[in-house]
Amino acid sequence: MTTRVIEVDPERFDRWMAGFAERHGSYDATEAASPGGVVVSARAGDGSTVAAVPFAFDPLGVVLVRRGGYAVGLAIAGVLSESKVGTRHVQSRTAAGGWSQQRFARRRGKQADELVEAVVGHARRVLLGDDESPPSGADGIPRGLVVGGDRGLVREVLGAHALRALAGLPLRELYDLPDPKRDVLETALRRGRAVRIELTETP
Repeated sequence: MTTRVIEVDPERFDRWMAGFAERHGSYDATEAASPGGVVVSARAGDGSTVAAVPFAFDPLGVVLVRRGGYAVGLAIAGVLSESKVGTRHVQSRTAAGGWSQQRFARRRGKQADELVEAVVGHARRVLLGDDESPPSGADGIPRGLVVGGDRGLVREVLGAHALRALAGLPLRELYDLPDPKRDVLETALRRGRAVRIELTETP
Protein backbone atom coordinates (compact mmCIF):
# COMPACT_ATOMS: atom_id res chain seq x y z
CA MET A 1 0.00 0.00 0.00
CA THR A 2 1.17 3.53 -0.70
CA THR A 3 0.34 6.68 1.26
CA ARG A 4 0.52 10.27 0.08
CA VAL A 5 -0.86 13.64 1.12
CA ILE A 6 -3.05 15.60 -1.27
CA GLU A 7 -4.34 19.16 -0.92
CA VAL A 8 -7.80 19.71 -2.40
CA ASP A 9 -9.72 22.97 -2.60
CA PRO A 10 -12.70 22.74 -0.23
CA GLU A 11 -15.08 23.51 -3.09
CA ARG A 12 -13.79 20.42 -4.93
CA PHE A 13 -13.78 18.00 -2.00
CA ASP A 14 -17.15 16.34 -2.72
CA ARG A 15 -16.13 15.82 -6.34
CA TRP A 16 -12.79 14.38 -5.20
CA MET A 17 -14.58 11.89 -2.93
CA ALA A 18 -16.82 10.89 -5.84
CA GLY A 19 -13.67 10.16 -7.83
CA PHE A 20 -12.29 8.13 -4.92
CA ALA A 21 -15.44 5.97 -5.08
CA GLU A 22 -15.06 5.53 -8.84
CA ARG A 23 -11.47 4.35 -8.43
CA HIS A 24 -11.86 2.18 -5.34
CA GLY A 25 -15.53 1.26 -5.06
CA SER A 26 -18.15 2.28 -2.53
CA TYR A 27 -16.87 3.34 0.86
CA ASP A 28 -17.95 3.68 4.48
CA ALA A 29 -17.27 7.09 6.01
CA THR A 30 -17.35 8.66 9.44
CA GLU A 31 -17.37 12.36 10.26
CA ALA A 32 -16.06 14.15 13.33
CA ALA A 33 -16.37 17.82 14.21
CA SER A 34 -13.18 19.81 14.73
CA PRO A 35 -12.43 23.54 15.16
CA GLY A 36 -11.35 23.66 11.50
CA GLY A 37 -14.38 21.86 10.11
CA VAL A 38 -15.61 18.31 9.65
CA VAL A 39 -12.88 15.65 9.54
CA VAL A 40 -13.81 12.80 7.20
CA SER A 41 -12.44 9.26 7.45
CA ALA A 42 -13.36 6.72 4.80
CA ARG A 43 -12.50 3.13 3.84
CA ALA A 44 -13.32 1.70 0.43
CA GLY A 45 -14.10 -1.90 -0.37
CA ASP A 46 -10.59 -2.54 -1.71
CA GLY A 47 -9.01 -1.38 1.56
CA SER A 48 -7.99 2.10 0.38
CA THR A 49 -8.51 4.80 3.01
CA VAL A 50 -8.95 8.54 3.26
CA ALA A 51 -8.36 10.85 6.22
CA ALA A 52 -9.43 14.37 5.24
CA VAL A 53 -8.70 17.34 7.52
CA PRO A 54 -10.09 20.79 6.64
CA PHE A 55 -8.74 24.18 7.74
CA ALA A 56 -11.93 26.18 7.38
CA PHE A 57 -11.13 29.21 9.52
CA ASP A 58 -12.60 32.53 8.43
CA PRO A 59 -11.17 35.13 8.43
CA LEU A 60 -7.82 33.51 7.68
CA GLY A 61 -4.48 35.24 8.14
CA VAL A 62 -1.32 34.52 6.15
CA VAL A 63 2.20 35.34 7.34
CA LEU A 64 5.18 34.39 5.16
CA VAL A 65 8.73 35.44 6.05
CA ARG A 66 12.06 34.62 4.43
CA ARG A 67 15.36 36.44 4.43
CA GLY A 68 14.55 37.74 0.96
CA GLY A 69 11.14 39.18 1.77
CA TYR A 70 7.74 38.81 3.35
CA ALA A 71 4.01 38.66 2.64
CA VAL A 72 1.09 39.24 4.96
CA GLY A 73 -2.55 38.80 3.98
CA LEU A 74 -6.06 38.64 5.40
CA ALA A 75 -8.63 36.52 3.58
CA ILE A 76 -12.37 36.68 4.13
CA ALA A 77 -14.52 33.98 2.54
CA GLY A 78 -11.40 32.68 0.78
CA VAL A 79 -10.51 35.99 -0.90
CA LEU A 80 -7.66 38.31 0.07
CA SER A 81 -9.20 41.51 1.39
CA GLU A 82 -5.92 43.15 2.36
CA SER A 83 -2.27 42.29 1.91
CA LYS A 84 1.27 43.60 1.99
CA VAL A 85 4.20 42.08 0.09
CA GLY A 86 7.74 43.39 0.25
CA THR A 87 11.43 42.59 -0.01
CA ARG A 88 14.18 43.02 2.57
CA HIS A 89 17.71 41.78 2.13
CA VAL A 90 19.33 39.71 4.87
CA GLN A 91 22.80 38.46 3.98
CA SER A 92 23.14 34.71 4.07
CA ARG A 93 26.82 33.96 4.57
CA THR A 94 30.38 35.10 3.99
CA ALA A 95 33.71 33.39 3.55
CA ALA A 96 35.57 35.95 5.66
CA GLY A 97 36.83 35.13 9.15
CA GLY A 98 38.02 36.90 12.28
CA TRP A 99 36.81 40.45 12.85
CA SER A 100 35.22 40.52 9.41
CA GLN A 101 33.12 37.50 10.34
CA GLN A 102 32.01 39.17 13.57
CA ARG A 103 31.08 42.39 11.79
CA PHE A 104 29.15 40.36 9.25
CA ALA A 105 27.29 38.47 11.98
CA ARG A 106 26.30 41.74 13.67
CA ARG A 107 25.16 43.26 10.39
CA ARG A 108 23.22 40.12 9.48
CA GLY A 109 21.57 40.04 12.89
CA LYS A 110 20.59 43.70 12.58
CA GLN A 111 19.09 43.06 9.14
CA ALA A 112 17.09 40.10 10.47
CA ASP A 113 15.83 42.17 13.40
CA GLU A 114 14.74 44.94 11.04
CA LEU A 115 12.94 42.40 8.85
CA VAL A 116 11.07 40.95 11.82
CA GLU A 117 10.14 44.43 13.07
CA ALA A 118 8.81 45.40 9.65
CA VAL A 119 6.73 42.23 9.30
CA VAL A 120 5.30 42.64 12.81
CA GLY A 121 4.18 46.15 11.89
CA HIS A 122 2.53 45.02 8.66
CA ALA A 123 0.87 42.06 10.39
CA ARG A 124 -0.48 44.30 13.12
CA ARG A 125 -2.03 46.60 10.52
CA VAL A 126 -3.29 43.95 8.07
CA LEU A 127 -4.43 41.28 10.52
CA LEU A 128 -5.41 43.31 13.58
CA GLY A 129 -6.47 46.63 12.10
CA ASP A 130 -3.60 48.27 14.01
CA ASP A 131 -5.26 47.31 17.29
CA GLU A 132 -2.92 45.28 19.48
CA SER A 133 -5.77 44.28 21.80
CA PRO A 134 -8.91 43.77 19.71
CA PRO A 135 -12.03 42.52 21.53
CA SER A 136 -12.38 38.75 21.62
CA GLY A 137 -14.23 37.57 18.53
CA ALA A 138 -13.98 40.97 16.82
CA ASP A 139 -14.98 41.07 13.16
CA GLY A 140 -12.14 40.88 10.67
CA ILE A 141 -9.67 39.28 13.08
CA PRO A 142 -8.18 35.94 11.92
CA ARG A 143 -9.51 32.72 13.43
CA GLY A 144 -6.59 30.74 11.98
CA LEU A 145 -3.16 31.42 10.46
CA VAL A 146 -1.25 30.07 7.49
CA VAL A 147 2.49 30.52 8.02
CA GLY A 148 5.54 29.74 5.92
CA GLY A 149 9.10 30.66 5.05
CA ASP A 150 11.87 30.60 7.65
CA ARG A 151 10.71 28.83 10.83
CA GLY A 152 12.87 30.95 13.11
CA LEU A 153 11.75 34.24 11.61
CA VAL A 154 8.09 33.20 11.66
CA ARG A 155 8.46 32.24 15.32
CA GLU A 156 9.98 35.65 16.11
CA VAL A 157 7.21 37.50 14.29
CA LEU A 158 4.40 35.59 15.99
CA GLY A 159 6.12 35.93 19.35
CA ALA A 160 6.09 39.74 19.20
CA HIS A 161 4.11 41.45 21.95
CA ALA A 162 2.29 43.56 19.36
CA LEU A 163 0.79 40.37 17.86
CA ARG A 164 -0.20 38.75 21.15
CA ALA A 165 -3.84 38.73 19.96
CA LEU A 166 -2.81 36.05 17.43
CA ALA A 167 -1.21 33.78 20.04
CA GLY A 168 -2.68 30.31 20.19
CA LEU A 169 -4.52 30.47 16.87
CA PRO A 170 -4.61 27.22 14.86
CA LEU A 171 -1.70 27.10 12.41
CA ARG A 172 -1.26 25.52 9.01
CA GLU A 173 2.46 25.46 8.30
CA LEU A 174 3.83 25.61 4.74
CA TYR A 175 7.59 25.80 5.06
CA ASP A 176 8.24 24.54 1.52
CA LEU A 177 7.21 27.83 -0.13
CA PRO A 178 9.75 29.99 -2.03
CA ASP A 179 10.53 33.67 -1.36
CA PRO A 180 7.24 35.48 -0.72
CA LYS A 181 5.79 37.37 -3.66
CA ARG A 182 2.19 38.10 -4.61
CA ASP A 183 1.75 34.81 -6.45
CA VAL A 184 3.32 32.92 -3.54
CA LEU A 185 0.88 34.63 -1.17
CA GLU A 186 -2.01 33.49 -3.37
CA THR A 187 -0.60 29.96 -3.40
CA ALA A 188 -0.24 29.97 0.39
CA LEU A 189 -3.86 31.05 0.77
CA ARG A 190 -5.08 28.34 -1.59
CA ARG A 191 -3.03 25.64 0.13
CA GLY A 192 -3.92 26.98 3.56
CA ARG A 193 -7.65 26.67 2.84
CA ALA A 194 -7.28 23.26 1.26
CA VAL A 195 -8.60 20.04 2.71
CA ARG A 196 -5.48 18.03 3.52
CA ILE A 197 -6.10 14.41 2.56
CA GLU A 198 -3.97 11.46 3.61
CA LEU A 199 -4.71 8.85 0.96
CA THR A 200 -3.63 5.24 1.34
CA GLU A 201 -4.23 3.09 -1.74
CA THR A 202 -3.96 -0.58 -2.34
CA PRO A 203 -1.78 -1.71 -5.27
